[in-house]
Amino acid sequence: MKNDKMEEEAPQATAILIVDDDEGMCYTLARMVQEEGFEARTAGTVAEGLSLALSGAFDVIFLDVRLPDGSGLSCVPALQAIPRAPEVIIITGYGDKGGAKVALQSGVWDYIEKPARINDLRLSLKRALQYRRQKASFAEPLAVDRCGIIGHSSKLFMCLVLMSHAAKTDASVLIGGETGTGKELLARAIHQNSARADHAFVVVDCAALPQTLAESILFGHVRGAFTGAQKARQGLIKKADGGTLFLDEVGELPLAMQKTFLRVLQEKTCLPVGGNTEVGSNFRLISATNRDLESDVEQKRFRRDLFFRLRTFMIELPALRDRKKDIRDIVAHTVETFGERSGGPAKDPSHEFLDVLMRYHWPGNVRELINTVESALVMEPACPTLYPKHLPEYIRAQHIRQRTSPCDGPHADPAALLRAGETAFPALKQYRAEAIAKVERDYLERLVEHCRADMDKACAVSGLKRARLYQLLKQYGIRKPGA
Repeated sequence: MKNDKMEEEAPQATAILIVDDDEGMCYTLARMVQEEGFEARTAGTVAEGLSLALSGAFDVIFLDVRLPDGSGLSCVPALQAIPRAPEVIIITGYGDKGGAKVALQSGVWDYIEKPARINDLRLSLKRALQYRRQKASFAEPLAVDRCGIIGHSSKLFMCLVLMSHAAKTDASVLIGGETGTGKELLARAIHQNSARADHAFVVVDCAALPQTLAESILFGHVRGAFTGAQKARQGLIKKADGGTLFLDEVGELPLAMQKTFLRVLQEKTCLPVGGNTEVGSNFRLISATNRDLESDVEQKRFRRDLFFRLRTFMIELPALRDRKKDIRDIVAHTVETFGERSGGPAKDPSHEFLDVLMRYHWPGNVRELINTVESALVMEPACPTLYPKHLPEYIRAQHIRQRTSPCDGPHADPAALLRAGETAFPALKQYRAEAIAKVERDYLERLVEHCRADMDKACAVSGLKRARLYQLLKQYGIRKPGA
């Protein structure tokens, strides 16, 4: 059958990279890949695997966890930063439940423990290639109202695709993500693109619900229900009738209220405080949290039955540091809208200004970025250009540290820290920075060689502007042949 043929489901010239220090495993996987008609390359270390991953357009990477120069999981962020990032299949001989969770949360395609049946490996490869082909054919969801969601990175795009699917149903949606990633914005987009768009979108901030008044706020109350209740008041659940009820920071909902709300969710009715008759409300539920609710369930801080009801449809928003391609778009949008509000001309962000923003790790995510840009815009109203000096000192200081750090130097070696011994084992952020620096240097050296020092051609091939290309060449100490 057609669906059983990998060649018909994958693009031409498919290349597979195998990163494993087990020669037998490398041979087995390479032979399987070649039998399917694809090119197979192998590497035995993290450093070698990263170098190869950059030099070739690999569609799938089989990646071992324990390698001579470190953990394969540590290089996943660097692999995902590659243009047209490959699908990653983790293979490991050390079963680790926690490791599997970390791997899957980082966006890998699959996690397979050794010894693995060849048919399981073949099927995982087949599905990864099938998914990759389908993902490449996705068209921009033109019919979707983004509701102010800015960006075109692949991770954000997949969230928009999931959002468009969620909008077509009435299923409960749970949106996960760090603080400031835009969970409420995504919830509004789901509502706005649904059949309930003409009805209310009601927000409940669970973290700010006063415990003594929570039931009154959610369910409403009748006149005389308590001191000060001089007239009946409709609760937020009833106000969401026909529309969407958004529970922001749902992990902060008190346990006692969780049990009550579970019944409301099941029956779609609630009893106002002091009342005798339940009122119905046909609402659609969307929840958001920056907490690990699964862990809260295990620690008995969140009801398991409610958790399962909330996450019928799950969307995980990526942190801004994992979709840095969107930073320029967000900055441009913020500058433009700020100019429209202030009535003045839009300022022009300098290349150096954007470079500093691209290198910052953004713990506060999109919210922090917008606040930072708006702060820079009001720093010197008469200045038509945004420069790094308009940014907060803590952001500029980090940028200076990165420029002077060895991990940004021309001889960065991400494996060096791991070989230094267990007492000097690096933090993931430091290791990732070194890995990316090495990958960038390798790319630039190959770029100069490929283009025979023709800078116009190098700019066209790399997509870099001339000024940025020269800046990077200088940063990594790369000279043009004959220079």
